Amino acid sequence: MMKFIFPLLLFSNLIFAQRNIFDTLKKSNYPELKNNFYHFFDNDKSYEAKIIAQYYLEKAKKDKNSIQIAEGYNLMHFNEDFPTALKYVDSLTAVTKNVAGDLYPARTYLIKGNLYYKYDNLKAALDNYVLGLQHAKIQKNRSQIAYANMNIAYLNTYIGKNLEAAKTFRYYLYNENNITDEYQHNQMRVSLINCYIEINKLDSANILIQEALKSSFVNKNKYSLNQYLYLSGYSNLKQKKYKTAIAELSKANDYFARIDDNTSNYILYSLGKCYEGLGDKVKAVKNFVKLDSIIQKSNNTFPELREVYTYLIDYYKEKNDKEKQLYYIDRFLKVDKKLDEQFKYLSTELPKKYDTPNLLQEKEGIINDLRNRKTILNVSVGFLLIILLLLSFLYYRSKKTEKQHRKIAQDLINSIEMKNLETPPVTQLAPSPSPAIVQVETEDKVTEDKTAKTTPDDVTQLILKELEAFEAKELFLKKGITSASLAKSIKTNTTYLSEIINTQKGKNFAAYLNDLRIDYALNRLIKDKKFRSYKLLAIAEELGYNNEQAFSLAFKKKTGITLSVYIKEIEKSNNSQ
Repeated sequence: MMKFIFPLLLFSNLIFAQRNIFDTLKKSNYPELKNNFYHFFDNDKSYEAKIIAQYYLEKAKKDKNSIQIAEGYNLMHFNEDFPTALKYVDSLTAVTKNVAGDLYPARTYLIKGNLYYKYDNLKAALDNYVLGLQHAKIQKNRSQIAYANMNIAYLNTYIGKNLEAAKTFRYYLYNENNITDEYQHNQMRVSLINCYIEINKLDSANILIQEALKSSFVNKNKYSLNQYLYLSGYSNLKQKKYKTAIAELSKANDYFARIDDNTSNYILYSLGKCYEGLGDKVKAVKNFVKLDSIIQKSNNTFPELREVYTYLIDYYKEKNDKEKQLYYIDRFLKVDKKLDEQFKYLSTELPKKYDTPNLLQEKEGIINDLRNRKTILNVSVGFLLIILLLLSFLYYRSKKTEKQHRKIAQDLINSIEMKNLETPPVTQLAPSPSPAIVQVETEDKVTEDKTAKTTPDDVTQLILKELEAFEAKELFLKKGITSASLAKSIKTNTTYLSEIINTQKGKNFAAYLNDLRIDYALNRLIKDKKFRSYKLLAIAEELGYNNEQAFSLAFKKKTGITLSVYIKEIEKSNNSQ
């Protein structure tokens, strides 16, 4: 049973101070006027609320603001009877027909649905809520979707689907605070508590009730305080704590009856059930009779009224009061017919118009999600295949390069070993590199270079002799050798020295020095096992380099391979012998 809960009043806000409306109307903007309207409306001050609504609409028309004119019609419809209220909502529909944005027409259908709900036409309420939800989804307006879902959840409670309704209320209570305002947030909690009571989750209901009672007491909100007092009484009724329930329900009823609020109907029903539980038929009948008199005026029904009329019929049957017995039979038949029509419609149309479309949408969402996952999976697999192919290519290339480097190293080793066999060790100079690696001068080239020289022949011969000694004594292994220092040591100048090296050796001084050092390293590494075990820095320093990076670069440039590959191939060659 959904007790005293009405669909959400869209865009309401109760956070403002009490003020004299007549003195502040002209000074107030639209949000302030709307806040004041809801303040008076929710405190059952319909006259003041109506004055604000009229002023709001006149101000909007004067400003020629379509959105605010629509809001003015919305405020006006709250304080009118059904026919007049419906005319205002129709005017709202006409004003917003061509309004851009994602608010209308979804909001119009939800407002009309609330109006039908208020006057107990649940069929029309459902139809409008469903239309509002459809438009809200098309316009992707999260707030309107939330309002539609919550209001449809109220209808679910009417046909006993409290578990399904509780899921909706709990979701929007805890997950969508940015959509619902304080008033609506409170209604979600009230609705969730009521559902918990109906499905006998009384512990969960009582926890929320106690939290809400404390909050309402601190905020001095009398309406909310008495709402939760009623819910506490209703929970105690379910637990058969009748006396405690009566005390709470009676206190809440004093407030709601005074402000002529519809909540009083549900309190009278609960009070009657309490007295029925205590066996006090007279007081039970008193509350049920009073409830019937209110229902006749408002024509607002709820499913539990069947229990009220069957109790009254049985009571007057016992009293042999046929007149009243007949009267309540007639009342029962009228109410039951209306309840039956609404129940049948809601129980048939709710699954068809709401549950089934939602399931289909959920199914479509799952299908799309799976399709997207499949697409992502295919892209990922494709990407991984590309990476695998790239890695395979890089691996193949590295293996091919490694094989080439090993071949170069082997050729170098064989070439050097052959040179060592051909040349006596005593007179051997540093071996020449493999023809495939080091450029060899032709006789024509040397002759051509010699014809271009400017150095005197005797100086040339002297320098060549000194260079031969320089190479034989391995003086190139000293650190810090420069063309200037070498020229000075052989008593010549750098011009002559550079020219001789360029013309006779076919390279500049730096290349000449590096080639001597690398050729020495190639030869010694083959012969000297201990030298091969040196760290890279030690080998570089042994060869006269200032750092290992300079040596590594020179070695790679000269041979085309790294030192580690060369040493590895030497070890393999020695092991195979």
